[in-house]
Amino acid sequence: MTPVPEVAPEIIAFYTEGFDEATRLTSSADGKLELIRTQELLRRHLPAAPASILDVGGGPGAHARWLAADGYNVHLIDPVPRHVEVAQQAGCTVELGDARKLSATDHSYDVVLLLGPLYHLLDREDRLQALAEARRVLKPGGLFAAAAISRYASLFEHTATTWLDRERVHDAVKDILSTGRHDPGRKGFTAAYFHTSDGLANELRLSGFEEVNVYGVEGPTWSLLKATEQHTGNNLADTPMFRAALTAARMAEPYPDLLAASSHMLAIGRP
Repeated sequence: MTPVPEVAPEIIAFYTEGFDEATRLTSSADGKLELIRTQELLRRHLPAAPASILDVGGGPGAHARWLAADGYNVHLIDPVPRHVEVAQQAGCTVELGDARKLSATDHSYDVVLLLGPLYHLLDREDRLQALAEARRVLKPGGLFAAAAISRYASLFEHTATTWLDRERVHDAVKDILSTGRHDPGRKGFTAAYFHTSDGLANELRLSGFEEVNVYGVEGPTWSLLKATEQHTGNNLADTPMFRAALTAARMAEPYPDLLAASSHMLAIGRP
């Protein structure tokens, strides 16, 4: 039997000891913007409930929770034991596992989601393996969705935090812009890969997905929310500024040139 791939210890440690993924989408305005936009984009494409959904790299269940509440049969897989433990309360079944070697049988799910794994697979071969596994377990005609962090997200983020003039941050962002990589051992985030919209779409197509569309999730003004929260200490999640940013994200959808300004992108495809 082929051994299950190993997840980098740095990634496990980051989500176990240094970062609470369970609150990321609810503790800030830009997090809430990501959640709402991901929900509305997925709901636009999902088949009717109760379809079967495999949530690969689903973390502590932020998306599994609302999908289960919508009536879907959700099975979540994640490589971080802490996440799997928390996700048991999300209304889904759970499993410790890796996106590159799924335990599911061929053509067994109506929907497969990769809303996290592509961030943390630095090598292209690993990303293509995860995409191939997702396609393998997806039923013919099923729905596939994958999230990616934008190549330019760190530039916007660290302008908002005003940390871009710090040498360590400046050098890390410069390398991300040129290579897409945040290599292991660098502070501030764990090992990660940042996509361009074309790069994300091409990886899906190389893996055999068709009808590929890439959407900007947060839109072009998410960093304004982040900067304002950062420097005022106010929660903007229920304010006119938040509603304006949400409207901007929706209005930007038809314009590919604005994809690069979103913090995250969502790619939709069919096998």
